[in-house]
Amino acid sequence: MFFKNKKILIIGGTGTIGKNLLKHILMEEPSVVRLFSRDEFKQFQLRNEMGDREDIRFLIGDVRDYSRLLNAMEDIDYVFHVAAMKHVPACEYNPYEAVLTNIVGTYNVVKAAIEKGVMKVVFTSSDKAISPTNTYGATKLTAEKIIQSAEYTKGRAVTNFSTVRFGNVMGSRGSVIPLFIKQILDNKKITVTDLAMSRFMMTVDQATLLTIKALKESKGGEIFVLKMPVISLHDLAAVVIEETCEKYNLNPKEIKIEEIGLRPGEKMYEELMTFDESIIAWELPDMFVIPATFKKKEDEYVNAKKAKYGTYSSHDVIPISKGEVRQLLRSENLI
Repeated sequence: MFFKNKKILIIGGTGTIGKNLLKHILMEEPSVVRLFSRDEFKQFQLRNEMGDREDIRFLIGDVRDYSRLLNAMEDIDYVFHVAAMKHVPACEYNPYEAVLTNIVGTYNVVKAAIEKGVMKVVFTSSDKAISPTNTYGATKLTAEKIIQSAEYTKGRAVTNFSTVRFGNVMGSRGSVIPLFIKQILDNKKITVTDLAMSRFMMTVDQATLLTIKALKESKGGEIFVLKMPVISLHDLAAVVIEETCEKYNLNPKEIKIEEIGLRPGEKMYEELMTFDESIIAWELPDMFVIPATFKKKEDEYVNAKKAKYGTYSSHDVIPISKGEVRQLLRSENLI
């Protein structure tokens, strides 16, 4: 087992991905998992949920605070950096706060990991980092560059840095599905930006397992991109309305859909890989691997082949059917 008797730090450990990482890592009998976050109440909730365990430690702190990160990484083997300001409108109206958390915070993680001799660090990025049109995407793109450059500028340091890039995580905090359900129950109406919009969507387990796989298999400086289904907003809204109405004995014909237009910085479609990235990318059965551009020698990956040239966009991928959307939401107990 990869994590057996190892010490792991999860930065952003009380978020959706952080908690699921904890669940999977504990199966491999680590020496300790430290959960680092700034939300005291969520730490209190998770502590009550997990009970008193010798292999879990709760650390209050912020990625903006380098000295606190340095302390948290004492004697740590592996770091998962999943903390971020991630909501597009919040980042648009508070851009410098997004810079401090997503860019400066990531730089602090890099510095602390090198200083403490951490073996591997994996950073979680977003499809919004590709051709960014908003502050959130721009900060994630910059953070990706910081992680990649760390592999080039670390000198004799032993730390291995990599990035994992994925789309929307179904059921995570702030995701659209619970919002739709609440709107149906409260107002018999849901608000959508544009029904023609499409998004890459993945389950919490998919996002978690990809992140763990990226850490285990990284050779340094790569970006791992999961192949994930595309869902149209039209089908998602229709399924949530039908399932919610059936569950709560409501008439679906009474539920109105109001299109409100794109929010500041929002896109109709998302991308996970640019054309230029596809030129150097490797393709695996379940993901793409984009190696660091500054590396002279190409690393080899088991069962990998060169990727086809082209962007990986939700506009160019056929969305899954309405029935598949329903099945996916049911399997995740989201409706």
